[in-house]
Amino acid sequence: MADTHKNYHPDLPNTWTLARARQALANKEVTLEEIYTAVDKAVAQTNNLNIYLARDTKTLTKAHQRAELPLSGLPIAVKDNFCTKDLTTTASSNVLREFIPPFDSTVVSKLEQGGGVILGKTNLDAWAHGSSTETSDFGRTLNPRSPDYLPGGSSGGSTAAVAADTCIAAIGSETAGSIRQPAAWCGVVGLKPTYGRCSRFGVAAMASSTDSPGPIAKTVEDACLVFEQIAGHDPYDSTTANQPVPKLTEQLNKGVKGLKIGWLYSDIQELSASHKLIEKELAVFESLGARVEPIKALDPHYAVSVYTIVQRTEVSSNLGRYSGIRYGSERSNFGNEAKRRVMLGTFTSAKGYADKYYLTAQKVRTLFRQDFDQLFAKYDLLIGLTSPGFAKKIGATEGQAMFGELEDMLLEPSSITGLPGLNVPCYRDPLTNLYLGLNIIAPMWREDLMVRAGHAYEQATEWNSWRIDK
Repeated sequence: MADTHKNYHPDLPNTWTLARARQALANKEVTLEEIYTAVDKAVAQTNNLNIYLARDTKTLTKAHQRAELPLSGLPIAVKDNFCTKDLTTTASSNVLREFIPPFDSTVVSKLEQGGGVILGKTNLDAWAHGSSTETSDFGRTLNPRSPDYLPGGSSGGSTAAVAADTCIAAIGSETAGSIRQPAAWCGVVGLKPTYGRCSRFGVAAMASSTDSPGPIAKTVEDACLVFEQIAGHDPYDSTTANQPVPKLTEQLNKGVKGLKIGWLYSDIQELSASHKLIEKELAVFESLGARVEPIKALDPHYAVSVYTIVQRTEVSSNLGRYSGIRYGSERSNFGNEAKRRVMLGTFTSAKGYADKYYLTAQKVRTLFRQDFDQLFAKYDLLIGLTSPGFAKKIGATEGQAMFGELEDMLLEPSSITGLPGLNVPCYRDPLTNLYLGLNIIAPMWREDLMVRAGHAYEQATEWNSWRIDK
């Protein structure tokens, strides 16, 4: 293909989208053996990127057993904070280095029941504490688009797995940006569902009030296919909503005509360089029939403080269960980042300080929710940059205690309020091959509107590297 940044190759099944691979299997254009051989070869060729922490050795057998199910027995990478029966689950921490769960997380179970096969477990920031994968106890992951740069995090391994074509799709989790930010840095699609849409049961908890599992994929359509399998109420997770799972794939081609879209954070001066690169992309939505307006929203800088306090407080509670008595090793094996977060969280929740810090943060969190309610009374969707800029170079986190919070600043408002969000690639730097992402936010439970806009934009632009030019 003329454009060298394109991933899709008609003769390499590992570069195919989930939708394309399903179709090819149904039409008997390819076999599962050919797909898994191509994926295994890609994994071997990208070992230097440090994407996978564990691999299942029985994938092809399982694939044939699930070939008639919706996901057709195709290989899916899973972030290593999701419990997988008989396969190590480490959360990228030495505390759980040898831990093999006796059960599957609900998301993994649903994925397998839908026909997906867990190819392997992907690297992440230890305990999902970070936005780079540099806090992993098993070494950083590199960005497949440009290996001198970071993939983002905490789902950096899963986004890198998709970007490197070492799986057909992947699963990640987001507490505040951990699906969408690495998806932006790696030039892939990341869908963060409404909080409570996907079960947290069997996922190593970080901040229980915002943790949200979700799909990472090559296209919006692929993300919808995975979402439809993993979403839904779970009796093992009381925070999941008892709502029907929307058929997002049936919404994709409805377009954006008539929708009113607000452009978030256009007034923030520090984003001006990135805004100049994507400003014309906003006109794409108008050419498709939507109306786009710059809007004034509550400053996301305030969300940094809110998220930091709430998340650290919940981390200190959630990591308290890892005593090394029932499973795992002793607490001395926690990394420095985990220790810092536990100490700060314990401080902010201590008697005499909880009112001053934690409860105040929760009040400001409510203000963000009210602000979004007012915006969604006027607009169908909100869009803005996913990350302030391009992926940072290896080592960028050294000495930067607030690296992740600042890189996720534009996503934290929607995360702390439980809103769904979608990252789609919207610009590629031809010199570095690095991407910027567009963040599309919808009201709670309206993932349908979000994917309509993302799919329409994806089809109308050149930035998706798996787009098949016709």
